[in-house]
Amino acid sequence: MSSFRRAPQPGSVPKPSILNTLRNTSMIETKALLPAEILDQILSYLPIPDLLRFARVSWRMREMVYDDTRWIARLKSMGCWNEAEARRRFEDAIKRKRDAANRMSVASTKSNTTIFDAGVEEERRKKLAEQAIQSPESKLDGFETLNLHQPQPKSPYEDPTALLDILRSVKSVRGHAREEYGKVYGALAPFYFDLVQAKTHTEPVVFKVFRDPERQAHMLSNLQIFGKSDWAEGAPERESKLLSMMSIFESAVLREFEQGYEFWDVDGRMRRYAHVLHTLNGGNAAMDLFIQKHPIFNNREILGNPRDCIIQSSSDNITLEPSRVFFEMLTKKINEQSDIIGRIFPRPGTVFWTFLDKIREDVIMEYVTPLLDETHDRDMESYLKAVSGLFEQCMQFVRTLKPPKDSEGTLEDHAKEISLKVFEPHLDLYLQEELDNFTKYAEREVDNWEQKLSEQDATVESFYMGSFNRQVDKNDFLSSFKKVVMMPVTVLPSAILPFGSSKPAPASTANGATRRLPGAGPGTPGPSRPATPGLDGNIERTATPLPTEAPTDELKAKAALMANRLEGIRGLFSIEVALDLVHAAKTSLGRAAKIVVLGGQAGEEAREQCEAIFGALLKVLGQTHVKNGFTKAVDHLSRYNPREISDHSQTGVAPLVMFIELVNVGDIISQMIDVFYEQQLAATKIADRNDFLDPAGLAKKKFEQMLDESVAAGLNKGIDVLMDEVEYLCATTQLPTDFNPPPTSAQEVRLSNKDADIGPTTTAKRITELVSSHTNMLKGSTEKTMLDVFNGEVGLRLFTAVCKHIKRQRISTEGAVKLIADMTTYFEYIRTLRNPDLLAYFKALRELSQIYLIDARHAKEMATIIADGDRFGGVFRAEEVYEFAERRADWYQVKRDVERAMYGLECLVM
Repeated sequence: MSSFRRAPQPGSVPKPSILNTLRNTSMIETKALLPAEILDQILSYLPIPDLLRFARVSWRMREMVYDDTRWIARLKSMGCWNEAEARRRFEDAIKRKRDAANRMSVASTKSNTTIFDAGVEEERRKKLAEQAIQSPESKLDGFETLNLHQPQPKSPYEDPTALLDILRSVKSVRGHAREEYGKVYGALAPFYFDLVQAKTHTEPVVFKVFRDPERQAHMLSNLQIFGKSDWAEGAPERESKLLSMMSIFESAVLREFEQGYEFWDVDGRMRRYAHVLHTLNGGNAAMDLFIQKHPIFNNREILGNPRDCIIQSSSDNITLEPSRVFFEMLTKKINEQSDIIGRIFPRPGTVFWTFLDKIREDVIMEYVTPLLDETHDRDMESYLKAVSGLFEQCMQFVRTLKPPKDSEGTLEDHAKEISLKVFEPHLDLYLQEELDNFTKYAEREVDNWEQKLSEQDATVESFYMGSFNRQVDKNDFLSSFKKVVMMPVTVLPSAILPFGSSKPAPASTANGATRRLPGAGPGTPGPSRPATPGLDGNIERTATPLPTEAPTDELKAKAALMANRLEGIRGLFSIEVALDLVHAAKTSLGRAAKIVVLGGQAGEEAREQCEAIFGALLKVLGQTHVKNGFTKAVDHLSRYNPREISDHSQTGVAPLVMFIELVNVGDIISQMIDVFYEQQLAATKIADRNDFLDPAGLAKKKFEQMLDESVAAGLNKGIDVLMDEVEYLCATTQLPTDFNPPPTSAQEVRLSNKDADIGPTTTAKRITELVSSHTNMLKGSTEKTMLDVFNGEVGLRLFTAVCKHIKRQRISTEGAVKLIADMTTYFEYIRTLRNPDLLAYFKALRELSQIYLIDARHAKEMATIIADGDRFGGVFRAEEVYEFAERRADWYQVKRDVERAMYGLECLVM
């Protein structure tokens, strides 16, 4: 590569380098120093005069200052902007523009060729000239001129009254918020800044322009509202200064109000300065002074002493008559003050209820709280009555007040609110004590009942067995009892009634009689049964009174004791005890239910406690009283043996009759509970019968289920006892000659045909009467489903017993008539039960009885009937009918012919 360089020519100027030029160049930043967002925030804190000067900097700054949202924010801070009104005005403006555009389009379509109309143009110029003369508006910002009324006053000193309503004249118009705020600023800013700069309360010009206190208060209120739009530097200090001046003014007005209060100048100074204070800041100071200095708080003794409720009552009790007088006097005094408050204050409703709240705190609670505390320590029943009674009196007290006309809310709402505040400290304790007190009372009553029964049983046993060795009696009880049964009936003491001698009332009577609950409506069931042990300590059983003298013989004493125990099955639980517990539950629930009207949490807690009281009633009455009674009754039934009873002349089995009567009593108690639930819980909306998870409904269903299970268990055992009695009657009363009479001569047959008795036997009649008497007892006292099950079981067991009885008899052709009559009697009885399935069994039994009527000469026809399974409706098979046929008196004579016809022994093979 060549390194040759051209030599510089003499006299030539060297060229400058481009790099040196770039190095000497300085970069100039042309972007704005602050973003628009920061500028917008700065503008928000500028004073109004500075803000308007800033708008003259440039068109961009002017747009930022004149932005409508900036001025809407200031109007909103004063509460002068109504968004709904602004939206309505904007929509109206849009609608007018749209209508104008439509009119212009219609006019353009109808225009002619006329280019210029001199008459129209002249008219338009005249209207513009008139508007210019009447309204010489400036084209400036809206702050230079203040247009309140036409014509505008030159100075606030000339027409200061117009400034008082400046805030009310503000219009919410989009796009004109700056002008509206300008009017407010022009009217109030001079007074505002003059007042905050004043050193004493005599310097502000507002007190010189407005001389009367009403307008001074009005203007000070306007200035306080205007101060909320002051966001510039030093705004907190200016607000503090303004509040200080307002406080001085308020104190001066309040002194005038107080002086009028001392002289009781109601319609003069009190009324005037109460309105001034209301205009200034709502008048709370005047209201507080009126309440604090009211003489009712210093003379509370004249209303009454809470201890009078205890002093004027008997020992460990309380009377609420003094408290009623207390609330009546208080009502009278407050109603008098209501009229005075309406004459003094511009908003008397607020003052009245504030005054009443002070009465509640300093008068009512000071009366109620000591009374409740003392009664709680003295006697629980008095405490429960006091809480419920005072609560009701407090509610009635508020309901009878006469508040001013402008009062907000109803009297009922205020009554609930005030009563809740008075009794809220006591509600939790009261509700718990109410439940505990009822539970203890119910358990104590049931325990007393059980104890009295035990004492009575011990007394009876001691009366009969006191002169004998108890241990020997226990070891030899069964053998001794068998000896007693074998003795004649006349040996027993005459005072001891035989079993079944006390007949229970028919089911219709037992269920038709009524006993009204306290507060219950008609239809509440009542007992139709001998009296049960009373609650006053005198236990009586009218069916089994004790004899005047104890038996001297041991066997007589044991028999009498057994009779007394079986008779006592009807007193295992009591309607009187149930009625007493229901009444106590109604009283407790009625007291607690008054709290439910409060609503909210307190009302819900009271409602839950009412359901808990109902649940406690069912638990004590059901599990402790009724269930134990049924358990003992079933135990008595299980010990019954008809072969050990000497007298079977009655139509009922004694222990079963008594148990069914006990079932009737249980049904009456169940109906009492149902009426109580409907009237005290469901009707008052405490419990919801449609809510399957409601605690009261669940407790009621559990009680009914327990009662059904107890009745079912007893009826099951009762069916066993009834069938034992049926079998005993069949075995002891059915004569061998009933179905197999002895042969008679022809003459005797002719004579007997004249007076022939083709009716049922005595045994069938007695069994039918026995069974029907027990099934009829349950009608109306048990559910239809349970009654159908009971009747069906009784019918099936009766069918089995009759079949067994027939297989033990010898039946002749002459005696078959009696047997058919007996089977017809049973069939007719079963027909009354209205059970088609059961009726088929006894229809088959009636058909079966006819095989004994077939003469021995017709053995083949007899075999045909025996083999015909359809004849008996599938109830009996041929083998079973054959077993019944074996009970014919002439069976051994016809057996060969019947078997040959049944099994085809006469067939020959050809």
